[in-house]
Amino acid sequence: MNNETPLAGIRVVELGSSVAVPYGTWILATLGATVVKIERPEVGDDCREWGTGWYHGVSGIFVALNAGKHSVTVDLYDEEQRASLRRFIVEQADVVVQNLRPGQVEKMGLGADELLAEKETLIYVNSGAFGAKGPLNMRPGYDPLMQAFGGIMSVTGEEGRPPVRVGTSIVDMGTGMWCAMGVLAALQNRNRTGKGGKIDASLYETALGWMNYHATSYFGDGTIAERRGTSGPGMAPYQAYNCSDGYLIIAAPNDRLFATLCGILGKPEWPTDARFDINKSRWANRDTLNTLIEEITRTEPMASWQAKLEEAGIPNAPLQTIDAVVSHPQTDALGIIQETEDGKYKLMGMPLSFDGKRPPQSKGSPELGADNDIIFGDGSS
Repeated sequence: MNNETPLAGIRVVELGSSVAVPYGTWILATLGATVVKIERPEVGDDCREWGTGWYHGVSGIFVALNAGKHSVTVDLYDEEQRASLRRFIVEQADVVVQNLRPGQVEKMGLGADELLAEKETLIYVNSGAFGAKGPLNMRPGYDPLMQAFGGIMSVTGEEGRPPVRVGTSIVDMGTGMWCAMGVLAALQNRNRTGKGGKIDASLYETALGWMNYHATSYFGDGTIAERRGTSGPGMAPYQAYNCSDGYLIIAAPNDRLFATLCGILGKPEWPTDARFDINKSRWANRDTLNTLIEEITRTEPMASWQAKLEEAGIPNAPLQTIDAVVSHPQTDALGIIQETEDGKYKLMGMPLSFDGKRPPQSKGSPELGADNDIIFGDGSS
C-alpha cells in the first residue's frame, strides 16, 4: 500500500480464521495496514475450502475476505515457532486480532494480558462467540447460531414458514466491522496517551446490536417482533410486490406517497378508505392492502411499474441477483468493483471513499505460507 492510505505503517497480526476476524482485518488491510495472517501449516484457514464459487482454484469466500494480506504458517503447538511469533508481535506488531477457540491464546502465552504486560503500546482485539463474560463465554459459535440465539432469525423470513438465515454472514461480518472500529478508536487513543489496550467483541453482542430497535420496542410496550418477509415494521405499503416478471420493492409508507401510488394504480379512492387513510390503518389492514396492490402489479412487468413510480418520485427497486447487481450502471459508476494490480482478481471494494477516492484492492488473497520470511526470515517482507 502507498503512503497515502490512512493506516500505512501499521502492522497487524491476524490470529483468525473463518469470516469475522478475516473480514475485520481485510478492512484494516484495505485502509493500508500490513496484515500478517497466521495460518495452520498444510491446511491454513478453514475458509480456504468453504464456498460454492471458486476463483482461480481458490474459494471465492477466502479471496474476498483475505485480499491484500500476507500469509505466514505457524504451528502454534510448536514451542519454537510460537516463540518466533511472540517475538514478532512484541518487537514489530501494532495490533493483534484473534478469534481462536476460547482460552487457546492464553494457554499458548499469546493472550492479551500477557502480551500487554510486555508491550503496553499493543492493541489487542479478542473476537469471541458469546462475549468475554457470562455463563456461555467459553462456548464457540458460528454465524447461524448467533442469528438464531440473538433473535435475528426470529424476525427474518415469513410467519408460518421454516426459519431463514440472512443470506450473507451478517453477524460474522458485522463483528469484523466492530473489531476494525475498535482498532481505529484504539489507535487514536494511543496517539493521545501512548498506550494500547484490550478490546473485546463477539458474535452474540453483534447480533444483539442488530436487534436494537426490536429490543427497544419490546421494552416500550412488550411487542415481540415477528417475521414479516420483505416488509418493514409498522409501515405500509413497504415491501416486495409480484409483477408479471419478478418482484419489485415499493416503499410508500407516508400519506403523500401512498396517495400518489394509488393514482398510479388507478385506485384514487383508497386514501379516503378508512382502512387505508393513515399509516396506522394501512398497517392494521396490510394483508388486505397488499393483496389488492399485488392484484394490480401482477398485470404489468417490473420495468413498466418502475417507469411510472420513478416519474412520480416513489422509491422502488427490483429484486436483483448478483449478476445483475455487478453489471448495473450504478454499481459501475461507483467504481466499487476493483481489479487487483496484477489484473488477476476482481473484488468488491470497500464501501467507503476518502475525498472521492476509494481505497484500492492492490492484490488478491495470499498463497498459504507465501510470506513465512516475515517471521522466520529477516523480517523484511
